[in-house]
Amino acid sequence: MSSQLNTGGINISVVRELARRELLECLDKCAGTKAIIWDEQLTGPFGLIAEYVLLQEHDVTQMFQLQPKRIPATTAQNIIFLVRPKLPLMDIVADYVLKDEESKASKKEFHIFFVPRKSLLCIRKLQERGVYGTFINVDEFSLELFPVDSDVLSMEIGTTFKECYIEEDMTTMYYVAKSLMKLQALFGVIPNIFGKGKCAKHVFDLMMRMRREQAGNEPQITSQIHNLLLLDRSVDLLSPLATQLTYEGLLDEIFGIQNNTIKVPPEKFASSSEKGTQEIPTERKQFLLNSTEELYAELRDKNFHAVGPTLSKKAKILSSQFDERRGVKTLDEIKQFVNKLPHMQAAKKSLATHTSMAELIKEVTDKEEFLESLQVEQEFMNGIDTDKINPYIEDCIGRQESLIKILRLICMQSVINNGLKQKVLDYYRSEILQTYGYQNFLTLVNLEKAGLLKPQGSKIYSTLRKTLRLTVEEVDELNPTDVAYVHSGYAPLSVRLAQFLAMPGWRAIQDILNQLPGPTVEAVQNITGHRKRRGSGSSIQSSAEEKKVTLVFFLGGCTFAEISALRFLSDQDDVPVEYIVATTKLVNGSTFLESLAEKVMSST
Repeated sequence: MSSQLNTGGINISVVRELARRELLECLDKCAGTKAIIWDEQLTGPFGLIAEYVLLQEHDVTQMFQLQPKRIPATTAQNIIFLVRPKLPLMDIVADYVLKDEESKASKKEFHIFFVPRKSLLCIRKLQERGVYGTFINVDEFSLELFPVDSDVLSMEIGTTFKECYIEEDMTTMYYVAKSLMKLQALFGVIPNIFGKGKCAKHVFDLMMRMRREQAGNEPQITSQIHNLLLLDRSVDLLSPLATQLTYEGLLDEIFGIQNNTIKVPPEKFASSSEKGTQEIPTERKQFLLNSTEELYAELRDKNFHAVGPTLSKKAKILSSQFDERRGVKTLDEIKQFVNKLPHMQAAKKSLATHTSMAELIKEVTDKEEFLESLQVEQEFMNGIDTDKINPYIEDCIGRQESLIKILRLICMQSVINNGLKQKVLDYYRSEILQTYGYQNFLTLVNLEKAGLLKPQGSKIYSTLRKTLRLTVEEVDELNPTDVAYVHSGYAPLSVRLAQFLAMPGWRAIQDILNQLPGPTVEAVQNITGHRKRRGSGSSIQSSAEEKKVTLVFFLGGCTFAEISALRFLSDQDDVPVEYIVATTKLVNGSTFLESLAEKVMSST
C-alpha cells in the first residue's frame, strides 16, 4: 500500500512509516511471544499501517478482538491490550485480567497501550477494579491520523460530532491539534491557517498554545503544506446528508467502505465453475479499494452516470490488446506481448470486478424508491416546498421504511429551511415516535442539540445557494466543469468555501461567512528561520506558478463526495491549489446520523 501514499501533494507514506516504527517500539517493550487484544474500533485502522506478517516478525502469535464475556485462550507470554481511552472498555479489560489471575498456573504478563492518549479516568477505573498493578506497561501509542490514500488521512473516530455538540466534550479536538503539530514536525510549519466554526477555533487555539510550549524547538524544515483550512462540520450539515452520486460515494452509501475495504454480495463475483453449480458462495466478497488499482483510481471520483461509458471504453481497449496476439510473429514481438500479459490480465480482472460492482449499484439506483428519494432531495436543495409536511416522507413513515432514511430526509429539510415550522416539526416528531417507538425520543433530542432538527429560525440557505452557487441547473455528469457533479446539481458548501478561499479569497464572501455558525479563523504563523509570509490570510493564491498544497481538515467527518470534489478542483489548471484531506472520520448520511443516535438498552 505504501507505494500509492507518496504520489500526492505531500508524501503521506512518511506518516505511515512513523506510525509503524512507533507501533513496533511499543511491541518490543514486551519481551517474548505476544497476543494482541484489540479494541474492535482499532483493528481496521491499524490494518492501514501494519500487516499481520510484520507483527509476526515481532513475536505476535495471536490477535483477538476485545469483547465482553469472551476470554480468548492463548499460550503467549505477553497479553497486550491496544484500546481507545473509553471507560466501558476498562471493565472488559479488568474482567479478562481477573479471570486469568484465577488460574494459578498462569504466568502471563499484561500490558495496556492507549490510542492515542492515556486517560486518568481509565487508569482510575483499572485501579478501582484492582488490576492496575498487574500491568507491566501502562503507556500510550500516540497515533492520531491513519493514512487512507495519497491525499486522505483519517482519525477514524466516528463519535466526534456527537461528543463536541451533544456531550460538549472537546477531547477529540485536542487530538486533532496534536495530529497537526505532528504533521508540522514532519512537513514544516504551515504558514497560513484558516478556519470556520466553533471546533475550528478551538483547534487553532490549542495549536497556538502547543507552539508556545515548544518555545522555538521546532524542526527547521521548509514548509511543504502551505495552507491549513479547518472546517467544522456544523458549518455545513447539508453535504453529509445528501446522497453521494460518485462511484466511490455510492459504494459507500450502499455497502459501506471501512478502512479501504468493502464487502459486497457474492453472486456477481462467482467464478465460471461456481456458476455452473448450485453452490454459489453466500459469504460476502471482500475487496481492497485504493489508488494502487489503476481502474479504481480512474472510476472512483466520477459521477455514476459516467462509469458505464468508461467501463465500456476500457473493455474495448483491453479486447484490442488481447487481439494483438494474432498478429504476433517474430520472437521479439512474442516477448513484448508476454511481458505485457501480466498487466493485461490484472486489468481484465479489475475490469470484471468493477463491472460487477457497477451492476450491483445499478440494481439499487434503478429502483423506484431510490429515484423518488433522490427527487425529494433535489427539490429540497433547490428550495422547493421545504416549509411544509412532505408527502413522500409521510408515505415512508406509513410504510415503516428505514428510520435512518426518514431522519435523513427530515434533517435535510430542516437544515435547508434553517429549521421547521413548529407545526411541521411536531407532526414529524409525533409520527416517528408513534410508528417507531418512544425509545427514539433521545435520538430526536440529540438531533435537535446538533442543529439538524430544530424549530425555524431566519432563513439563510437561499442566500447561500445564490451567492455560492450551491445548485447548478445544467451539470455535465460525463465531462464535468463544476464540483456540483458529485451530487448531480448540488455543490457541497464545504468545498465551495475551500474554492472561494483559493480564488478570489474569503474577503469576497465576508457577509456569507458572518452568517455561518461559529467564529472565522485567519492567521499567519511565524516561521523561525524563514521569511515571514505577508498578507492577512484572506486568500491562498500565490504568484508562483506551481500549485500550493492546502490541507483541508474536516472536524466531525467528511464524505467521499466532498473528497472527489476537492480532487476535481486539484485537477483544474486554473486553480492554484492541490488539496490534501484530513478528517475525524469518513462518513455518509446514514453513518453520520447513526453516530448521533442514542442506543437505548431494551428491558430484556
